[in-house]
Amino acid sequence: MKFTALKALAGAALAVGMLAQGAAAQDMQFFRIGTGGTAGTYYPIGGLIANAISNPPGSRACADGGSCGVPGLIATAVASNGSVGNVNSINGGTLEAGFSQSDVAYWAQTGTGLWEGQPAVEKLRLIANLYPESIHLVARADAGIASVADLKGKRVSLDEPGSGTLVDAKIILGAFGLTEADITPEYLKPDQASDRMRDGAMDAFFFVGGYPAGAIAELSSQHDVVIVPITGPEVDALRAEYTFFAPDSFPAGTYKGQDAEVPTISVGAQMVTSADLSDELVYGITQSLFNATTQKLFANGHAKGKFITLENAVQGAGIPFHPGAEKFYREAGAIK
Repeated sequence: MKFTALKALAGAALAVGMLAQGAAAQDMQFFRIGTGGTAGTYYPIGGLIANAISNPPGSRACADGGSCGVPGLIATAVASNGSVGNVNSINGGTLEAGFSQSDVAYWAQTGTGLWEGQPAVEKLRLIANLYPESIHLVARADAGIASVADLKGKRVSLDEPGSGTLVDAKIILGAFGLTEADITPEYLKPDQASDRMRDGAMDAFFFVGGYPAGAIAELSSQHDVVIVPITGPEVDALRAEYTFFAPDSFPAGTYKGQDAEVPTISVGAQMVTSADLSDELVYGITQSLFNATTQKLFANGHAKGKFITLENAVQGAGIPFHPGAEKFYREAGAIK
């Protein structure tokens, strides 16, 4: 009799445990974030964000030193081919979110630029601008190039065909009344363009990326180069037309021989998603990114983490915010 009672109690305990486990499983939600190659910046930043927004069932409360993420959410950073692949995967439903350059996101959402001739990804929405990827215009010091307008008649590399940098470079040339016909264009990667510049066969080249860029730092340590400012009323007009560009600058000393701050513009590394995701989920994710605990983790976790701030999150948007993210930013006073 005693044994039967114990068996009944054990069975009841097991049933309660299974019910609790089932409830926890029902509360869980998985969230995949497409990043980039494991050797790049997107992947480690993606890991930081995945940890920040995750809050698996049974986790300690944020106030008690636990996760400050979305209750029940389990986010993972997924290695990928970068911006274009991430946008396509979000559109196809194999990723819930991903990282993209702001220009690529704009072209995808509007069906222009790199997306010319392809169906627009009309449901692409912005969660947050993360950190700037600065537009570099590097010139030989003896080439007589002090502004974009001075590129006329010069040998200039615009980056590879199919690259975002090439489209950005053509937009910038256009803002100053120039086309590819006004220069001697070449279409090389930055390291190849640097080699040509060392040999005296290249006057200037464009590069989009975080500073200091290794290839440019190496070049400036060996040869006299200038970082050409991308500024002026032409750029003000350009930014009014292409809202994915944001103001930026290279601090003095970023590259050898650069003794003063140099103004430029940047595209953002952005976290994007689909309009199909619920407003409540995206609101919770956005809120998780910008609480005080998470902000400390970002600042200490990666060199680019210190740029993931509420102020930067709404810069250079280019595409519509997801309604859940927009709701958070309005409540936080980041947008009107």
